[in-house]
Amino acid sequence: MKTTFTKKNYYILLVGIVFIALGYLLMIGGGSEDPNIFNPAIFDFQRITLAPICCLIGFVTIVVAIMWRPKQEAEPSNS
Repeated sequence: MKTTFTKKNYYILLVGIVFIALGYLLMIGGGSEDPNIFNPAIFDFQRITLAPICCLIGFVTIVVAIMWRPKQEAEPSNS
């Protein structure tokens, strides 16, 4: 039985998962220990722009990994 996923598909899928994990790790932090004190670090470039872009790249990469189909080798004709 031939599987539809090849090694290349799994590598691309793994890269996508790493990008998503990196995006979520970049979102961590920026809070304040005291709820009465506002910490403006929550609105950093890292948390507002960079982290969502990393997650988006990861999700797109996973879609590519699922849709990727290796090129079929041409079968010789019997003529």
